[in-house]
Amino acid sequence: MTDETRIRVDVGDGSISAIVARPAGAVATVVVAHGAGAGMEHPFLSGFTRALDREGLATVRFDFPYREAGRRFPDRPPVAIAAWRAVAEAAARLAAEAGSPGEPIWGAGKSFGGRMASMAVAEGMPAAGLVFLGYPLHPPGKPAQVRDEHLYGITLPMLFLQGTNDPFAAPNDQLDDIVARIGPNARLDWIEGGGHSFEVKGRKRPQDEIAADLAPRVSAFVRAR
Repeated sequence: MTDETRIRVDVGDGSISAIVARPAGAVATVVVAHGAGAGMEHPFLSGFTRALDREGLATVRFDFPYREAGRRFPDRPPVAIAAWRAVAEAAARLAAEAGSPGEPIWGAGKSFGGRMASMAVAEGMPAAGLVFLGYPLHPPGKPAQVRDEHLYGITLPMLFLQGTNDPFAAPNDQLDDIVARIGPNARLDWIEGGGHSFEVKGRKRPQDEIAADLAPRVSAFVRAR
């Protein structure tokens, strides 16, 4: 396993924790944010980032300020976006220090973390592209409350990985239509039978293994661009 290093990233008047890993010959850095209910130490996030490292991509995963403070409820978008900006800037500095100035920095996230990455990009945060691990298109059972307005102005490459049984994106054709409207820079890969964390009913697997299986898709998308 690629060595992991813990760092602190200044955000506003405080700081947040992050874990950095950089395999030899890394061609890009993928910054990964957690979902609303779990932090950067969750097996899903650690399994995903470590699999990306094995694919030859550097990774930075981090905790939003509310997790750092031990609170249960997610930060409001301005706070989460500020955290995203700070960590993306830190990732770029780390790449430069490693001898790779100008390295592509991608934003990725599980559910809430991915949506906040896209909102940060919509507000001007530089990034090479975005990866969504279960985009929370709407609250479960409320498909009319769609969270898509800011996506249409993003011209970066975007990869949506979504389970076909994800209640945050049902019915499936709703997300199909939205990705088509975004344009050719966006791609949607459905994971057959997957729930919001890509778990498949009747098939018990550890979260780190489930997430690791997503890494080759992400690596191929990043390398192709």
